Amino acid sequence: MKFNSDFVFGAATAAYQCEGETRTHGKGKVAWDDYLEKGSFQADKASDFYHQYPVDLHLAKQFGIKALRISIAWSRIFPSGEGVINQEGVDFYHHVFRQCHKEGIEPYVTLHHFDTPLALHERGDFLNRETIDAFVKYANFCFEEYKDEVSYWFTFNEVWPIATNQYIEGVFPPCITYDISKAVASMHGMMVAHAKAVNIFKSHGYKGKIGIIHSLETKYPYDPTNSDDIRAAKKDDILANQFLLDATLLGSYSEETLQTIHELLDLNHGSFHYDKRDIAEMKEAANQIDYLGMNYYQSHFVRYYDGENEIVHNGTGEKGTKKFKLKGVGERVMKEGVPTTDWDWLIYPKGMYDMLMRISKQYAFTKGIYITENGLGKKESIDDDHVVDDESRIDYIAKHLTWLLKAIQEGVYVKGYFVWSLMDVFSWSNGYNKRYGLFYTDYPTQKRYPKASAYWYKRVIRNREI
Repeated sequence: MKFNSDFVFGAATAAYQCEGETRTHGKGKVAWDDYLEKGSFQADKASDFYHQYPVDLHLAKQFGIKALRISIAWSRIFPSGEGVINQEGVDFYHHVFRQCHKEGIEPYVTLHHFDTPLALHERGDFLNRETIDAFVKYANFCFEEYKDEVSYWFTFNEVWPIATNQYIEGVFPPCITYDISKAVASMHGMMVAHAKAVNIFKSHGYKGKIGIIHSLETKYPYDPTNSDDIRAAKKDDILANQFLLDATLLGSYSEETLQTIHELLDLNHGSFHYDKRDIAEMKEAANQIDYLGMNYYQSHFVRYYDGENEIVHNGTGEKGTKKFKLKGVGERVMKEGVPTTDWDWLIYPKGMYDMLMRISKQYAFTKGIYITENGLGKKESIDDDHVVDDESRIDYIAKHLTWLLKAIQEGVYVKGYFVWSLMDVFSWSNGYNKRYGLFYTDYPTQKRYPKASAYWYKRVIRNREI
């Protein structure tokens, strides 16, 4: 069971989570800046990638990593989201991309990773058509500016998590809860922005390739013999997965998808309307995307639930505190025999395989899929000899790669795999307590130390096998 010689092994980062310098060097604010000021941690200095990127890129090279996901901070280029350009920010990414190539690392660049500029976020983010227009102009600027340095683009990272965390779970600003209508409208807005950016990229004839990244979590009925549980799992899937897969790969919403979405919105006193011209843009983009990015961390077991909304976010790593009961959808529950992380994420590698097979069969998608994020977040410390023995992370990645190989052997075209994350980074609502990195970040000194998983991953890359 070996990976082909052209299979891409990489690692991933994101601008706001690693760069630091969130409000300096001309960078404009994002909603997270003010939001985090009310809490116990900040995104400065994070991993100080703004200054440490030569160190991180050289480490990646030393450990055989030849592909790195990097996101551009929109507000570092356009501080207000549109209009005036911050040249220092533009130049920063030129330096990063050139250093990537100097180290023999291919940058895979994401345009939006949870960080809409504050000026646009305050006006409704992607509920507002003006944000869509501003994003397309920003994307077009980047395509042209970095055309000689970037060959692989992604428009958005994790559309569903943005929507659910902003408007259903309420743990991302603007912290609105249980508003499925806004979540659906936000997802649609991002998909229209994605489509328009793809279509501009293709119409201008840029030499690179482009796609989008979705966080996909397979939904299973808690009791596979119970029709109510089966229906609950399907509704959760349509809301979190199928709505976006339809938009991305079909360029329209299937009758089944729309029927379920309208059913959920009727129960929650909401509605969903869109311009028919949006569908024309989405269909054009669906025919032109070059690949699909899939982030996979967990799956869900869902059972029937007939009650009001009740969601409790586990942002501390206190195991057993998470709850998710969504009115009209269902309740996500633990499953006997399925382990979980301290953050109550189910560790279920087969879910990655099942989702890959589902995409291949349901959508007959053959252009290629990248696993753009997969990894284990855990509490970690480093000993006096600067050793981090993260065997549980090695086990996690190995099991997911095993199921990934099975999907490849059964005909799914998977082009590559990116570990989240290259080094430990700031983890949004989880702060710095949750570490994912192959390299340990000592935040007070900003020194990096390879974990056991980094050495193991180096061997996997070298031998092309687990």
